[in-house]
Amino acid sequence: MEHTTQIELANQADLVAVELGVLNPEDVRRLTVEDALVDTGATGLCLPTSLIKQLGLKPIRNIRAQTANGTINRTVYSQVKYTVLERSDFITVTDLPEDAPVLVGHMILEALDLCVDIQNGLIYNPAHDGEWMIKILLNTPISTETAVERKHT
Repeated sequence: MEHTTQIELANQADLVAVELGVLNPEDVRRLTVEDALVDTGATGLCLPTSLIKQLGLKPIRNIRAQTANGTINRTVYSQVKYTVLERSDFITVTDLPEDAPVLVGHMILEALDLCVDIQNGLIYNPAHDGEWMIKILLNTPISTETAVERKHT
């Protein structure tokens, strides 16, 4: 069963330019994809080249990618701010051919603490009661007092 989601995208460099006062907020290159395919087999965010151009993203590097049809060469582009289910983060973008759907991979689900539910599609992680939580796995225990002290310094 395929699951799709709405994803809002904005050029991260444009957002920084707004913070620096060199670009007006209304000039930020943005777009919304109503039916992005949630693909837990994909790593990150993959967009057809026309959407990459519309967002004004810059190529960063070439990379090899595994697909169901073998290994191919792809290009990784500069970061976007993405929003899914009212949660946002940043990620680089990998290009796809023009006839491919937008792919939302497992890194986005992990970063936003989302899960795929067979009946309901994309949902907040039920293990966290709707709270947005990330995982930090260390061999050394961290006290909550130390973490709070670091946050305020």
